[in-house]
Amino acid sequence: MREFITWTARELGIELPFTGQGVEEIVTVAAVTSDMAPAVKPGDVVMRIDPRYFRPEEVDTLLGDPTKAREQLGWVPKITAQEMCAEMVAEDLKTERRHAFLKEHDMDLTVSFET
Repeated sequence: MREFITWTARELGIELPFTGQGVEEIVTVAAVTSDMAPAVKPGDVVMRIDPRYFRPEEVDTLLGDPTKAREQLGWVPKITAQEMCAEMVAEDLKTERRHAFLKEHDMDLTVSFET
């Protein structure tokens, strides 16, 4: 998750150091080098560990192994996880810009998001 969070932030021009350990770990904005996340500023805490979301039988490390899919199905990834992250950020950013435009022009619509 740390890598995915870091990749996401980089796509938006945000530098995020992780500090603390365990349930005390937080992610704070160190610097913002673009205008893609105008509401984010240095010092903002953008992530905290919340024990309410721990799985009952949490494991320290979860690693996927695509070997079986590759060998039995001939599956080969077309993009890297980092490229997938960049695509996801770009789509979310496009959606948010569209919503901001509508709101700016007094067309504030109720929008539902997955939660």
